[in-house]
Amino acid sequence: MVGMTRNWIIRQLSLGEFDSHRDVWRKSTVMAVKIGLLAYVIDVVSHIMLDAFGLLPYSLVSSLIIATVLTPALGFSLALTSYMVIGFAIHDLGVSRNELERLSRTDTLTGLSNRRAFLEQFDRCDRDKAMLVLDIDHFKTVNDTYGHLAGDEAIVRVAAMLLKVFSDRCVCARIGGEEFAVFCQDMAFAEFAALGELSRRKIAAMRIATKDGEFSITVSGGMARALPHEEFGAVFSRADKALYAAKSGGRDRIRFHYETRDQAGDKASGRQTA
Repeated sequence: MVGMTRNWIIRQLSLGEFDSHRDVWRKSTVMAVKIGLLAYVIDVVSHIMLDAFGLLPYSLVSSLIIATVLTPALGFSLALTSYMVIGFAIHDLGVSRNELERLSRTDTLTGLSNRRAFLEQFDRCDRDKAMLVLDIDHFKTVNDTYGHLAGDEAIVRVAAMLLKVFSDRCVCARIGGEEFAVFCQDMAFAEFAALGELSRRKIAAMRIATKDGEFSITVSGGMARALPHEEFGAVFSRADKALYAAKSGGRDRIRFHYETRDQAGDKASGRQTA
């Protein structure tokens, strides 16, 4: 009984988390009302007990009037002030924590997911999925010719184009210096491949202006289909091999590496396929 009572009191007086400053005001006010009423009840009971033992130095009626006038107001004011201070501190800490978590999962230059976030989202997905890995061709030449600011602009423009083409149907990430990755779930592989090719063409058509003149860039890509149980490493390895084939084959193209369900089953059982 004592434990249940204690837990109930803790639940009643706990502020929890806050979504906004308005939420702080609302919860603090509710808590202050509860504490003001609790202080009033305790004050009244205390006066009644003191009167019953003859220890009250003034009349019970007078003491109850004073308790009614002062105790709720004082209890409410003190509780509201205390809870507001604590509430705003909790809210600000929560905002800072969420922002740090967001920054730890976001590429600061492009606003895309970073490698860590991409890997986690990919591995959490237990449905049919596919991955595209893209790399900006001759990126070192861009930096050497037009400067690193121009290189950064090229990376930002590629990221924006990937978001535009794949929209919110896929997860886009910057997983390295000039390397990007995209994965989708429950999308026909042919449609995903078509979007990958569309992004390649649109990137090649972009013109990037600098003080030293305009330039264009191209990307090479590798695409691989995954089974629901496959994790990032295995699928990325196949996509990366396809990317290498695209680079070796002349760049500005996308190559595919598709592993069938039978091949995946053979690997899992230790058999070799031709």
